[in-house]
Amino acid sequence: MAINILCVGDVVGHPGRGMLADHLPRLIRDHQLELVVCNAENAAGGSGITPQIFRKLLHYGVDVVTLGDHVFRKVDIVSAMRDSDRIVRPANLSSRAAGRSWTVVPTKSGQHKVGVACVLGQMYMGQYDSPWTTIDRVLLEMPPEVKLRVVDFHGEATSEKVAIGWHLNGRASVVFGTHTHIPTADARVLSGGTAHITDVGMTGPYDSVLGRRKDRVLAAMTTSMPHFFEVANDDPRLCGVLVSVDPETGMAQSIERIEVCGRLAQSTPAEAEENGAATESPDNGG
Repeated sequence: MAINILCVGDVVGHPGRGMLADHLPRLIRDHQLELVVCNAENAAGGSGITPQIFRKLLHYGVDVVTLGDHVFRKVDIVSAMRDSDRIVRPANLSSRAAGRSWTVVPTKSGQHKVGVACVLGQMYMGQYDSPWTTIDRVLLEMPPEVKLRVVDFHGEATSEKVAIGWHLNGRASVVFGTHTHIPTADARVLSGGTAHITDVGMTGPYDSVLGRRKDRVLAAMTTSMPHFFEVANDDPRLCGVLVSVDPETGMAQSIERIEVCGRLAQSTPAEAEENGAATESPDNGG
């Protein structure tokens, strides 16, 4: 019998976290989700993640948190990365970087195990090790009996994000793209049984420029003067993909985009808790 996995895109600030708090428990129930993987590298003030926020995401129903190029923007996350098997850093950072480059966790029912990893793209991103050889190594390091494998590819260039799907075709259950915050319309199961999408989109405020206040971004772009890019608030959405996977073979049977719009209420207990949880200093970045 197939199991359902939800992969959620870049969570941006308290609007994104509020969407998870409001809607993820229902999605888990309605779709009988066995695993939720969530990229949360922008969860704290739009850049980075804190241990407190990490624990909240797990409380909402996230099983594994993946990260990206802002992995160490909040340095206190290092302690959680060292202690927990529910958070993974990009595998193609230096081998001396803190944190796990991959993990294996049980599904919610405890009947299956899933390997989860993330890698950074190289095109327009920075000086990182090859994502190609790194992910090959990671898949070889995972126990061979773990057939269910999910890879978050955190990259800028669509060509590279499409190519990684073909590179892992037949070797991963799901390959989902993150980082660019714009959902793409190419979700499909590739010929070898790998579910792939170039970018799942952002979980955060869409009345914005990639989650940041429009006025601040436009001011910077039109004046060539620096401005803080605070996280926006309006039109919050939860974006991701729902994938049905055969646990015996590890191959996907279907993939569909999920997009949930709006908070459950103007002010919920979850939002009040989130807004009072920590001071979120504005930070440029994507």
